[in-house]
Formats: sequence, C-alpha cells, structure tokens
Amino acid sequence: MKTIYVRFFSAFFALAALAVATRAQAVDRLIVNIPHDFVAAGKTLPAGTYTINRINDFAIMELSLTSLENRTGVLLFSSEFSSTREDKPALTFNHVGNQYFLSKIETLDHIFTFPVTTKPAVQVAMKNQSTPSTSGTSGSN
Repeated sequence: MKTIYVRFFSAFFALAALAVATRAQAVDRLIVNIPHDFVAAGKTLPAGTYTINRINDFAIMELSLTSLENRTGVLLFSSEFSSTREDKPALTFNHVGNQYFLSKIETLDHIFTFPVTTKPAVQVAMKNQSTPSTSGTSGSN
C-alpha cells in the first residue's frame, strides 16, 4: 500500500512539473500574420507570418520577432511593460505616410509598448516613398 502512495505522489509531482514547464515556454509567445510591410526596431520588414517570443525569462522587456518564411527578424526592447487584463493578443501599428510602425504587442500575459516618435517615423516613411533616380549615362559630352 505504501508503494502505491509513493507512485501516486511521484506521478502527481512529475505531471505538475511538466505543466509548469509547458506554461513557462508559452509565456509571451505569439504567431501572427502581418498583411503589410512594417517597421520594427528601425528596420522595415516584409509582410508575412512572424513568431514573437521573449528572449529569456529574466529579460522580460526584450522580445524577438522572427519570420522563417522571410528569413528576417529583429530584437525589440519595450519601453513599457504591464500585465494584460484581457485574453486578446494583438499588435498595434502607427500609420505614418505609407508606412506602418509597430508600437504595441499584447500577448496573453503582458503588454509591451515600443516608442514611435513622429520625427524618425516621418523620415523613414519619406525615405521609403522617394526612390532615388539613377543616371545611366557616363563619360563627358
């Protein structure tokens, strides 16, 4: 009878540890489909499917945003961090000119805010709107 209790408690603690480990891996993880090009951490990224993860458990304000299909990604450093009150993951973009700037990520657990100042946002938007013309002539006349 004693071995039944030992086995029961061993199995219970093993399942509890597995549940905690599974929960720890899923904290602040999202897979999102972004339908338009956007700017994150000063880099213009193409539309596509992206995975958002916390870099590690200790750096709670640092996220990675990666896309395997586009082979691109950036590290994001949140300026604000808070706990979420709703179970509605979402991304928020500021729209300036013809560019979208990532400004907020809401996971199931937390809200991460990224500063988008107007001046750099306008500069990037203007840079992407204008295409430099190149001259195809060379030499002297």
